[in-house]
Amino acid sequence: MGFTRKRKGPNGTRYQALYDDARGVRQTAGTFATRKEADRAWQRAETRIAEGKAGDPRRARQTFRTYVEERWFPNHRIEASTRQDYAYALAAHVMPYFGDMKLQDITSETVREWITHRKKQGASAYSIKYCKTAILNAIFTTAVNDGVLVYHPSRGVKTDPVPEKPRQIITAEQFARIYEALPDATAQLLVETDIESGLRWGELTELRVKDLDFATGILTVSRSVVELVPKFHPEGRRFLVKDYPKGKRWRRFKLSPQIVAKLKAHAEANNLAPDDLFFSRRRNEPPKLELLDPDTLTFKAPNGRTYTHGTTTGYNIGKCKCRHCRAAYAAYRAERRAQGKDNPRKPRVIDDDPHISASWFRNHCWHPARSAADLGWSPRIHDLRHAHASWLLAGGADLQVVKERLGHRKISTTERYLHTLPTADETALEALAKIRTTPTGPPPTPDAEKELAEAKAKIAELQAVITDHLIAQRTTNTPNLRPA
Repeated sequence: MGFTRKRKGPNGTRYQALYDDARGVRQTAGTFATRKEADRAWQRAETRIAEGKAGDPRRARQTFRTYVEERWFPNHRIEASTRQDYAYALAAHVMPYFGDMKLQDITSETVREWITHRKKQGASAYSIKYCKTAILNAIFTTAVNDGVLVYHPSRGVKTDPVPEKPRQIITAEQFARIYEALPDATAQLLVETDIESGLRWGELTELRVKDLDFATGILTVSRSVVELVPKFHPEGRRFLVKDYPKGKRWRRFKLSPQIVAKLKAHAEANNLAPDDLFFSRRRNEPPKLELLDPDTLTFKAPNGRTYTHGTTTGYNIGKCKCRHCRAAYAAYRAERRAQGKDNPRKPRVIDDDPHISASWFRNHCWHPARSAADLGWSPRIHDLRHAHASWLLAGGADLQVVKERLGHRKISTTERYLHTLPTADETALEALAKIRTTPTGPPPTPDAEKELAEAKAKIAELQAVITDHLIAQRTTNTPNLRPA
């Protein structure tokens, strides 16, 4: 139990609040001017400790926000990318409603009311189901297992169904149109490798030269990279390489000879070492500022005045954003920051990680090519993986082989691609049309009619013999009745 110790010093009498932590080690909660303040301090400390002890009913009195932010979220074992998704979902959908509630006040009825509230706020059925199934269930399951709660508030609470829409798959002709519209050969090779291998984006952009055996064409998928906001990265960076792909299982499969040859030529042309990425960001040297022509040294701004290139007035007032004016303004700002003026912010940290950002590739390569192809719909980069599976199955590949190439855990996941191409049901329709247009039986031939007549005659003969036999047997067994 905590207590207050009276202490005298050169500044007068002070009161020290002491308590024992969960391990039994004596701790101080601070030193105060009055005994009353010190008593409150060690009592508050003991209350916080009691909230952490199993079986103590006071633990359920803490707010949902306190439990999640201080106990559950920091200690919940999940992937870094999943932690990032959870953080955004908690802030957007969960905390505004449950944050200030005490855990003991949250019931199944409360969870159902939250679902209704989110629907009225315009949240999608998918986001509600994700927050309830993945996040709330995990929070309350941990609270029950740790003895914070007696029962599970969200267990058994149903959400609206999320319909599974049919997949639209890129056809070979559509892929060719996108391929031709890509900006350069490297982007084309990346996209072709994706549809030839069915790799996920994180697996594709972490693919290194050592992962492909050029002699056999065997590709080993053993790593993946995820792109994070720096505050969710263990080292505050942008890309996190994991020593395993999704599903935490390595896989090996063979690529076609033509794509292996292209990847080999790409590696040789760029002098890639075994540990180098096949596809990466390669920084270009900054352009050198050439001397300005005296005839074009000045320009007329939209305000009607004339300014000189390579000056701060040309950048600020003349609104010129050429590299000469930008360079002059950058030099001016750097000089002021060196003098401690303008309240300079922290210098920008240049990320030298070579991995390709998914958003950059979408905005600069995929989306422009997709628009130029004019397909009538908007396939994603991930749809190349779907197309890989559908093309293999439509071509007669074994379902188990496709499952292993894609790295699926369940074969039911792979089965979704069986009937995704537009021509997938043509065989079934042809079979149906054949049955409907075929007569009930083949036309009889002369030999068939003769055989049928002979068979009928034999049947009639057998029937007559059987009838005669039955009559004779009945006559023999019937007694001879005579008058006396």
